[in-house]
Amino acid sequence: MHLLLRTHVAAPPAQVWQGFTRELFLALAPPFPPMRLLRFDGCQRGDEVEIELGGGPLRRRWTSLITEHGVQPDGTYFFVDEGQELPPPLVGWRHRHLLQPSADGGTIIVEDITYHTRFAWLDKLMYPVMWAQFAVRGPVYRRWFGKPGPTGR
Repeated sequence: MHLLLRTHVAAPPAQVWQGFTRELFLALAPPFPPMRLLRFDGCQRGDEVEIELGGGPLRRRWTSLITEHGVQPDGTYFFVDEGQELPPPLVGWRHRHLLQPSADGGTIIVEDITYHTRFAWLDKLMYPVMWAQFAVRGPVYRRWFGKPGPTGR
């Protein structure tokens, strides 16, 4: 299943790239399920991020590996995290983060996510929940990197 969200912020891509820190990662965590950050190496190829979701006997580990990062010729910064250990029912996860320059000097933050379970019907059933988990990031990004001017989205 594919999920694509865009958020326009005032800061330029290089500044947004520098802002992808452990602190931002924690600020982006959705309110549910509870999350505990176990490891955050960064956003460069070879870095790992490990979290624990839920609590008590329902705790599940999620480990992602940063498999790509760089800057494209148009000035778009990017990194990709791929799930290594995923909580059920997920069996596949790939999340491309694009920090695209916008015409006003700001950045369009693109969340390009592909996920799957063992069943297509479950992928579709999970879509609204997945969308909600990532839609809450937009206001956080704008708090951290500024709202674009009146001509922005």
